[in-house]
Amino acid sequence: MKCYICAQEGRDSDAVAACIACGMGVCMTHVRREEVELVEGGYPFPSRKLSKTLPRMLCPPCLEAYRSQ
Repeated sequence: MKCYICAQEGRDSDAVAACIACGMGVCMTHVRREEVELVEGGYPFPSRKLSKTLPRMLCPPCLEAYRSQ
């Protein structure tokens, strides 16, 4: 798989990860690692945040959308 962002910029780079949100292949330059909080709970509520986070790989546009919430 190739990095989608690099391909749009006319470069050829191998992807090292796929964005967990959109599936875009991203290279080491464009991959963003974000610690995402885990939430546990029954349907529909109550829920609680767990003490540990889960590392997730995101592309820059999805990271921006995630942080804007």
